[in-house]
Amino acid sequence: MIFQHATRREFTHAAAGVFVALFAIMLTTQLIRLLGDAAQGAISPEAVVALLGFSALHFISALLSLSSFIAILLVLSRSYRDSEMVVWFSSGMSLLAWIRPVLTFTLPLVMAIAVLSLVVSPWALSKSAEYRGKLDTRKDAGQASPGAFQESSSGDRVIFVEAVADDESHVRNVFVSSVQNQRQGVTMAASGHQEFAENGDRFLVLINGRRYEFQPGTLEFRILEYARYAIRIETREARGIEKTPKNSPTLELLKNDLPVYRAELLWRLSVPLSAIVLSLLAIPLSFVNPRAGRSANMLLALFTYLLYNNLMTISQAWVADSKISFTLGLLAVHLFMLCLLPLLFYRRIAVLSFALFSR
Repeated sequence: MIFQHATRREFTHAAAGVFVALFAIMLTTQLIRLLGDAAQGAISPEAVVALLGFSALHFISALLSLSSFIAILLVLSRSYRDSEMVVWFSSGMSLLAWIRPVLTFTLPLVMAIAVLSLVVSPWALSKSAEYRGKLDTRKDAGQASPGAFQESSSGDRVIFVEAVADDESHVRNVFVSSVQNQRQGVTMAASGHQEFAENGDRFLVLINGRRYEFQPGTLEFRILEYARYAIRIETREARGIEKTPKNSPTLELLKNDLPVYRAELLWRLSVPLSAIVLSLLAIPLSFVNPRAGRSANMLLALFTYLLYNNLMTISQAWVADSKISFTLGLLAVHLFMLCLLPLLFYRRIAVLSFALFSR
């Protein structure tokens, strides 16, 4: 009981340290990318923090899986280096006896990873898409800063506002350049405001102005004078958030038989399954010879993790392309890695038995 408690505590401390380091690296990488998008005008600067939070929720499941794998490697490798494993094997305990404490530590994490992968991650991606859509809606609605030209997200409209009322109810001296039905139009108005239709469409209503229309390459020209002119603004909010397999809830993936949706479901199920298999693989991969180099086992463990992750990616791509079935894609990779476990345990136990016997 004391051993089990001490082992879980050491695993937990190691996993917490690794997770904090990986989480900081992930946040830094995503922050740099989002700041680059904000500098290029792709997103609003005020959206960086919110999008960073949604991105963090999306990546937490993968970070927890990797953290548990590295934590088990670090703890068991330290036991080898400090000769604690010699005492362990000399007392008649086998390397297989580590399976129980490792699973006791890993299973609660696997449950959390499953919830994050199946529920939280798609929710975060959906909210991120919704938030981006709201920002584009604000942009398309012509909420520009006075004295600045603003292009719509679709690229077919440019709006210039000279001044905005203190209560933001209307704007003065509006200039709109747009393309409609292959005709270039320039609209000017003394004032304008926004209105919402019953179906949710948003309109920019201009008051007392003129519109000049012409077709590029021709001499045809038309001038219109109006007292009220409404321009419908096509927004993502009116059309709804674009649904993709990545931001669709897991229940929708279960109901959809399209290969791309099956492939996304395969990935979400594979993340918690791989966390269990990786934790078991870490036991034989953690062997360190105190008299030899200490990095050889870490390199082998890193290669194993990359191999596992790449096989999962390839399996997902093959399911999306309908090259293999969903069941085969889900089971083949994990069963292949599980088949490596007896070989690794047998090889490691044989080497350790020979070392103890030679002493």
